[in-house]
Amino acid sequence: MAFGSRFALIICAAMSLLDHGGVALFTAQPTVFQGPASGPAALAAIAPVGNCAALSTADISRAVGAPTHITSAAPVADGKPAPYCDVKGYVEPQIRFEVRLPLSTWTQRFVQTGCGGLCGNLNIRLGNDEGCLPATNGELALASTDMGHSGGMDGQFGAKDYQLRIDFAYRGVHVTTLAAKALIAQFYGQGPTYSYFAGCSDGGREALMEAERYPGDFNGITAGAAAMNFTTQNTFYHGWNARVNTGADGKPILTADKLPILHKAALAACDASDGLMDGIISNPLGCRFDPSVVECKPGQDPASCLTPAEVRVASDLYAGAHASDGARLVIGGPLPGSELAWAGVYVPQPGQDRVMSGMISTGTLRYLAYETNPPESYSLADLKFDRASFAAITKLHALYDATDPDLAAFAAAGGKLILWHGLADPHISPLNTIAYYTAMEQIMGKPAVDKFARLYLFPGGYHCGGGEGPFNVDLLSPIMAWVERGKAPFALIASHASGGSHEGLLSGVPPAVRPPMGPAPGVTGDRPPLGPGGLPSNMAGGPPPDMLQTTPASPDRTRPVFPYPLTAKYVGSGSINDARSFVAGDPEPVPAARLDWLGSSFYSARYEVWCTGNGTAMNCKPTP
Repeated sequence: MAFGSRFALIICAAMSLLDHGGVALFTAQPTVFQGPASGPAALAAIAPVGNCAALSTADISRAVGAPTHITSAAPVADGKPAPYCDVKGYVEPQIRFEVRLPLSTWTQRFVQTGCGGLCGNLNIRLGNDEGCLPATNGELALASTDMGHSGGMDGQFGAKDYQLRIDFAYRGVHVTTLAAKALIAQFYGQGPTYSYFAGCSDGGREALMEAERYPGDFNGITAGAAAMNFTTQNTFYHGWNARVNTGADGKPILTADKLPILHKAALAACDASDGLMDGIISNPLGCRFDPSVVECKPGQDPASCLTPAEVRVASDLYAGAHASDGARLVIGGPLPGSELAWAGVYVPQPGQDRVMSGMISTGTLRYLAYETNPPESYSLADLKFDRASFAAITKLHALYDATDPDLAAFAAAGGKLILWHGLADPHISPLNTIAYYTAMEQIMGKPAVDKFARLYLFPGGYHCGGGEGPFNVDLLSPIMAWVERGKAPFALIASHASGGSHEGLLSGVPPAVRPPMGPAPGVTGDRPPLGPGGLPSNMAGGPPPDMLQTTPASPDRTRPVFPYPLTAKYVGSGSINDARSFVAGDPEPVPAARLDWLGSSFYSARYEVWCTGNGTAMNCKPTP
């Protein structure tokens, strides 16, 4: 059977699921699973008991616990992947929501999707579901929200009405959940049998906020690259990265044309540490890479090296925001191997100076971060990287951040959680997610956490998708199989394909500076194909607005990803592009010292406040 045909058979949870019971379950030649036995439960389709248009007059305010208005309800006959009833409305003051109810294919499941950035848009986008039959067959009721405001990264919604801050922080997602479940019950005559939440980036923060504050809302949650430390992530992390790459003349110092040089050097330093030179740094947390190795030498062509100023920028980016005394204001900067993904985030293209980091940090600092907003004249140049600024900015930690690791109530309700993060993420350091999972084990105990949570780290994976490493993965099926069948996930099979819409930027590396691709000396394997073309145009001004990947159809590489802290180990023979050539390797937990920063105490239980807003004032009460 051809490789593509074998891969096509790995569907739903069968694509990604092996029973959790030890490394011996994943061998060099694992079975290619088929059929629904390992996937979601077989649930009967439920026909509507009411008319779609009649939902336009539905009164669900009592179920939501706040005045709720339906603005439209109409069937979408050509809806993809199946016809659905589209319902739009809002919860006061202005939390817009959309709910899609299948007209004939609903199998009793509800999935709510998260937002990215500062949200401000209404867009249902279901990702990480390739091959999951309930999703591809249109069997899911879906919902999402704009989180109570319109707009992009400017944060202006937090200027005058602090209730909008609260709605963005945690309330908007929850009341949308209540509205969606009420509409489902009215349309089908019953509520969902199983409810799920899937989000990445700020959507990952929203996912954790649900598990922490509203443990009964969802049976299963997948939280990717969570912006859980919102108060420092959108201020110090992005603010530092934008500032250190700005010269005294206001122009960028390091530009994207130099990133392939830096990336090649990082690969040369750390790619082979796992026994394979395959264009992926499998353990960037253990990589000791000094960017000064590419500093220009006398007489060297400046196009082939970095100036001393550019080296300083790279070093500062890796180091992450810190005070003059060395105190870390964020848990970490981007990791080695992520360099090509810096383009458009905090390293602009030549001749440009507009980057995502500057925009989102400035907007957050002006309108969201402080208890009292600074003057309109405030700019990123006014941000001080010191302990006093850290104390002032994190006063709203208990409102915005989702770092409570005590999920006992969620676990007691039968909830299951999959955390996931790309190790080459330029936007949010994976150390955030590792620290959260570590705190869960410390507070709840590892045996308790093992019963309901998993963490998966994807080598070479960018922010929510894309990258040099295999990062296309079905996460929806494993969470459904765990919730509905009690089958805990072990190895997830991730794939990579050249030519995807969010393909990793290795294809943009000039041939002369491309890293060697293939096994380390003495190891056999195939050379993975490299795609043609330059840096994708959709990265020039920052990440795609939805921050979700599109899964390419024809993988050129598959790899197993094991629950943290397990790693994938090459068996010594067979194609390095085939997941069957890998087994679970030794655990590689992150040392506790690497997780120490000024916000370490944020990973504590029941710190949250519950607030109501009135103009530019909030009345907040602590968690009982």
